Amino acid sequence: MSRQLAQSTLDRFRVVLEEERARLRSLLEEHEQEREDARLAETAAERSPDPTSAEGGSMVFEYEKDLSVDANTEDLLRKAENALERLEVGEYGICESCGIAIPVTRLEVLPYTTLCVECAQRH
Repeated sequence: MSRQLAQSTLDRFRVVLEEERARLRSLLEEHEQEREDARLAETAAERSPDPTSAEGGSMVFEYEKDLSVDANTEDLLRKAENALERLEVGEYGICESCGIAIPVTRLEVLPYTTLCVECAQRH
């Protein structure tokens, strides 16, 4: 049977997760604004670099890298939001796979985790 986390521990993780959610949302908004600024600057320029040139290739690479960073950020945001939902319904800190308690030390490292170490290794 799994143990119930103390309310003070749950409250502490709620604050951590809410701060992480706000940080990730802010990061996504910042990246979106940077892309919009770059797009506007590019259209204001007399000509865009040829995508087959070194400068154009570098721009494409940077754009793809930014999209990858955003995808990872969005994934972490979904995990943080899911953890907050699990906290609200009383499932936070319980492994989704086997139902045992996730050690607090693991939650401190990965507050959005939904799996104990053993189940995470299996996945």
